[in-house]
Amino acid sequence: MRSFAALGFAVAAFFCAALVGTGECFSQETAEEQSMILIQNVRVFDGKSDALRPDLDVLVKGNHIEKIGKKLSAPDGARVLDGGGRTLTPGFIDAHTHLQWNLGVFEQFAAPIDYQAALSLLEAKNTLMRGFTTIRDVAGSVFGVKRSIDEGIFPGPRIYSGGAALTMTAGHGDMRTVNSLPRLFGGVESEVERIGMCIFADGVPEVLTACRVQFRNGADFIKVFAGGAVSGMYDPVDIGEYSKEELEAAVGEAKRWNTYVAVHAYTDKSVRDALEAGAMTIEHANLVSEDTIKLAVKKGAYISAQTGVFLSPPPESFTPAQKARQKLVADGLDHMMKMAKKHKAKIGFGSDMIGSIELKKMQSTEFTNRTKWFSNAEILRQATSVNGEILALSGPRNPYPGKLGVIEEGALADLLLIQGNPLEDIKLLLNPEENIDLIMKDGTIYKNTLSEN
Repeated sequence: MRSFAALGFAVAAFFCAALVGTGECFSQETAEEQSMILIQNVRVFDGKSDALRPDLDVLVKGNHIEKIGKKLSAPDGARVLDGGGRTLTPGFIDAHTHLQWNLGVFEQFAAPIDYQAALSLLEAKNTLMRGFTTIRDVAGSVFGVKRSIDEGIFPGPRIYSGGAALTMTAGHGDMRTVNSLPRLFGGVESEVERIGMCIFADGVPEVLTACRVQFRNGADFIKVFAGGAVSGMYDPVDIGEYSKEELEAAVGEAKRWNTYVAVHAYTDKSVRDALEAGAMTIEHANLVSEDTIKLAVKKGAYISAQTGVFLSPPPESFTPAQKARQKLVADGLDHMMKMAKKHKAKIGFGSDMIGSIELKKMQSTEFTNRTKWFSNAEILRQATSVNGEILALSGPRNPYPGKLGVIEEGALADLLLIQGNPLEDIKLLLNPEENIDLIMKDGTIYKNTLSEN
């Protein structure tokens, strides 16, 4: 896990050195260089409201929003950008990503770790250019990639990382052959562990150690596979993974580190077990009952939902059993979303795209997929302020203290300027290259097509 981090950092430096001649790596304008930026004449979606606030100016100082108002005066030395009536939104947040996973399963394990880091850096830049200024990575070793981005060596979003996901033997993260023995029976470290994507933990002592290893590596929260999966090699979707005691051990350890546990779970029982153990985000939850949705609301937990990974055609590599599982969870998605909306559950926004850089280009289809259940304003809130609340669950482990997902004074300056009004036409977001004219993260501009006054 540490080797991936170190190599990710080294590859980042190499890429930037190679790109100096093109100016690409160093085209971002740092908050220190900018000092103050006044964006005039914009319509603001603040991350919470149902409508835009018209005719506003927004002053950014350093890496935060200093002031919002009408006809603001430009401070001495401030740079002034003409918003031209465009829509200003918070930077988008994707709460369920796998930045490291850009290859097919077995190709991923066979690929050199530095190659995986290179692909992660490329996808980080692609993600930022789609308007996602923050992501939550929920299984993988991206600590070196994150460091290179935070240090300004390579462009990319803020990364909240759970490190390697905890999996039991025969659980969702077990991609070993049946001839591979677990450690208890004399086996050695597997490839999925070696690249830092998952870590095996059976029994309470191993669960505690696995959590502590992730925190030692710099994790902001813990990810646990608590139920069966669509794509799993050995775990049918209906099974429960991890006992009550093991789940409580993970949650208890996360609480001692003043953060939280996110769990992968589809079925009603696995989701309920996770909620009763104290998990704060449920990844997927497609097959839950109405009563379990009510329990999530009572517990204050978030349903971290995704759509595209279920609604897209199954990969050719899927077995008949995997295809049947995909249909099962896709059919359950409609009921879950309706029940969640009915009971005002807190719904997060995630894409869960894996397997190729090409497939991840579909990340923004998550906006339009959700129109079956939610208004455009509700979807945009999910991708901004609601996901911002999920990130804040990391408490003192939050690597980026400050408010994300909102446009308000004092919030971190992650901003987008969009042509048109996504509250009226959310399909605009399917074409970020043409329709997003300004991308700012932490007060740093990464894309700007605006005229200056």
